[in-house]
Amino acid sequence: MSTDLTGGLAATRDHVFAERPDNPEMRDSVSMWISDDQGALGLPRVGIEAVASDWDTHGLQVNVAFPDGRVYRLRESGPSHSPLDDQGRPTILGAGPLAFQCVEPFRTWTVAFRGTAVASSTGALIAGQADGPPVELEFHVEGTMAAPPWIQGSLIPEAGERLASSVEGGLMGGARYEQLFRARGTLRVGAEEHTFTGSGLRIRRQGVRDLGGFWGHCWQSALFPSGRAFGYIAYPPRPDGAPTFNEGYLFTGDGPLIPARVVEAPWLAKLQPSGEDVSVVFESELGRTRIEGETVVSTFDTFKPEMPDFPVLYQGGIRYRWDGEETYGMLERSSLRDKIVWP
Repeated sequence: MSTDLTGGLAATRDHVFAERPDNPEMRDSVSMWISDDQGALGLPRVGIEAVASDWDTHGLQVNVAFPDGRVYRLRESGPSHSPLDDQGRPTILGAGPLAFQCVEPFRTWTVAFRGTAVASSTGALIAGQADGPPVELEFHVEGTMAAPPWIQGSLIPEAGERLASSVEGGLMGGARYEQLFRARGTLRVGAEEHTFTGSGLRIRRQGVRDLGGFWGHCWQSALFPSGRAFGYIAYPPRPDGAPTFNEGYLFTGDGPLIPARVVEAPWLAKLQPSGEDVSVVFESELGRTRIEGETVVSTFDTFKPEMPDFPVLYQGGIRYRWDGEETYGMLERSSLRDKIVWP
């Protein structure tokens, strides 16, 4: 059985918008989560959000984290790059010091950054202290896709209905898919240099996003050396018992994604720097599958002045084990402030 790395999507779907969309609320977004295969470093979300209403500048986010608690971050807007490559194709989404490029749709993507970031730590971020001295930062990563893209809402009918008819569709932000990849790259922080191999997750989203009323989520994904993989997104139960979005997959390393639902998720309940159990349990045609997880590198956003009611956000790198096989992958999760046990 062969694996279709396009998931049936046209090659042009992996391109970015060639020009400003007519709808001022329309977004184009690329992001990546990257882990080295030794657990020595992580890039728990590097991304660009391009909104039509401010097309000359795009918002960018950079997270670089280490197991010893060091974190280097950037949250700013930068001048937008031309989306056109040397062949005139709209394959580049760039802002200031950060740029993503689609080298071959659903096959190869790159990300590059060269600039300065704010030096912080996991402990400082838990305490709500986001400031710090500037540090020179540079990285270059090439991602080679290794699994079919997961198109949200395409695997489980009930999940597709939630996106089409409820608030979760606005939270997801329109047409969205994600794809796991093998990674190789370099990273420089000040005079410290790393060359690494590993894996990561690439996310493409184009649409209108509405985060009003967001009450939290849990999102995990990883690619193992054997080619096996998993991923899901789930929203916490509602107080009224109404259904919420819960969809994921298991991948054997060949063939299509296997639809799965999460029955045990590590919802964010406390702010712990590392070493937290974040295991997940799926139900699918394979039966019940447990994947063990432990936090290794961690970043937090505990308060957004522009959105005071927004949930507390965790973004980190995780050591996963599945039937004895080990890898490193991603976890993003959030909870309302009154659901957190504060240190």
